Amino acid sequence: MKTLSKIAISAITALAALGATAQEPERPVLSAYTLEAGSAHLAETYLSPLKHSGWNIALGYERMQAMRFNPDRWVMQLQGRLSLQRAANPARNARMWDLALDLRWGMAHRWHLTDGLTIYAGGSTGVDVGAFYNPRNSNNPIAAKAAWTINALGAISWNGRFGRLPVCARYQAELPLTGIFFSPAYGELYYEIYLGNHKNLVRPAWPGNYFGLDNYLSLDLRFGRTTLRLGYRWDILSSKASHIVTRRVEHTAVVGVVCEWLSLGPKSKSTNDPRIINALY
Repeated sequence: MKTLSKIAISAITALAALGATAQEPERPVLSAYTLEAGSAHLAETYLSPLKHSGWNIALGYERMQAMRFNPDRWVMQLQGRLSLQRAANPARNARMWDLALDLRWGMAHRWHLTDGLTIYAGGSTGVDVGAFYNPRNSNNPIAAKAAWTINALGAISWNGRFGRLPVCARYQAELPLTGIFFSPAYGELYYEIYLGNHKNLVRPAWPGNYFGLDNYLSLDLRFGRTTLRLGYRWDILSSKASHIVTRRVEHTAVVGVVCEWLSLGPKSKSTNDPRIINALY
């Protein structure tokens, strides 16, 4: 009887250990809320042949999380950015406004090169919508913009310390490879589009006629539960179709707050010592 009891206890202990080992790791969600401000350089030949220069402000959101199917190697990223630009022509006697909303979702494979150095490579897809406004053009003061693209994504991050302060430095770049974008014909009025002239409004996008490069450099200072993000963004977007050239170049400083949190459902199980896989830190 004692032998059977020992076997039963050993079996229960082994099953409990196996269940703890098989438990899925915890995957914290990283959320960043940022404010950007800097300079903007605009060109929109549908509204004006002149280049305009001025200021730019933007609100940004970023969400990162390790993927469930292979959390050690794959990371998901969701990005949203709402920007507003106001620029003037060289004579400073005319203004142009630009409002843009950029939404992107992507996945990247990561390789841990050293204890603190990681590289990411993957792809994303997103939409970019907005409009340019030039009050001087009485007949056609607005140029609408819309695009859907598939992008290449790459990043490198380093986790270390400045003294006793944990920090994370990251550089990320995204480049549209293909997609579609909206562009009317040269001189075509939006009223004509409203009346039913819908021919050749959607154009195929490739780097030769729709070039974009979003360069993002960030430094996260991790003060306990509160993380301060400082950064710099250099974003270029240029398109050309039907002799209409559109260009937006932004240089902005970035400041924001980053937080990490766990999403636990009613059926979630956790141990006293769970395995945690972060997306960035």
